[in-house]
Amino acid sequence: MGFQELSEYVKKAEVLIEALPYIKAFHQKTIVIKYGGNAMIEDDLKKAVVTDVVLMKYVGMNPVLVHGGGPEITTFMERVGKKPEFVDGLRISDKETVELAEMVLAGKLNKEIVSLINRSGGRAVGICGKDAGLIIAKKKLHKSETINGATVKDLGFVGEIEKVNTEIIETLIRGGYIPVVAPTGVGEEGESYNINADTAAGELAAALKADKLVLLTDVEGIFRDPTSRTELISTLKSSEVRAMIRDGNIEGGMIPKVQACIRALEGNVTKAHIIDGRIPHSLLLEIFTDRGVGTEVVMG
Repeated sequence: MGFQELSEYVKKAEVLIEALPYIKAFHQKTIVIKYGGNAMIEDDLKKAVVTDVVLMKYVGMNPVLVHGGGPEITTFMERVGKKPEFVDGLRISDKETVELAEMVLAGKLNKEIVSLINRSGGRAVGICGKDAGLIIAKKKLHKSETINGATVKDLGFVGEIEKVNTEIIETLIRGGYIPVVAPTGVGEEGESYNINADTAAGELAAALKADKLVLLTDVEGIFRDPTSRTELISTLKSSEVRAMIRDGNIEGGMIPKVQACIRALEGNVTKAHIIDGRIPHSLLLEIFTDRGVGTEVVMG
């Protein structure tokens, strides 16, 4: 074996050595991952995310995957002649829309992700918010906060989470399985509610007392000025996040993500991260290296 070839193996060994303290620190710790965006669409990114999650499980962590599916829901809506509408990143959902969303999320995408994990060497079980009363929800009246005040809008069958019953997830974790959760909720009369996946991930992280919440997105993280996108913020306090929402520097689909981070932190989750899911193996970079990627949100 030549020196150059040997040096390549040394570099690989150094990567493993760098990861060792993180493997030790997160052993038997629960990490909630919100899986969405391009990482759910592009085949190479799908494989990278699934491989990362399976690796996490094999080194002793307890990953819990909460997936979105917005683009697929939009595609199916357009097929039946419905036009998607959003308020602050939340999809307005009439009865037909929520039924369609549940079909896409729990019936199609959830099982595709479970199958991919199982084929990659993991053991996954797919569930939705209705299973074992995992996510109990009620109708959400959404309030938009701006510098001009607040407005309230009826979003239809968009749900606000009232309670998370973690028993089914904890049972799966103890059995060595990777839970894969479709973000639907159930009301007291058995009605279905569409739950934003970021919101569901934040509430689950809080209820499970997870060590980390990681949100995979299609952006690098949070920018100081979203227009110029020149200054990526590595760490933000929750109070700074709220101010950026009020000032309009965080808007649209990023609002549910940062609110999910704040909710998780309020539930004593240690750290919350918004990272770029378009980077292959960004999960491993965030969890197992000194560098990390994206924006970290902390209490303060």
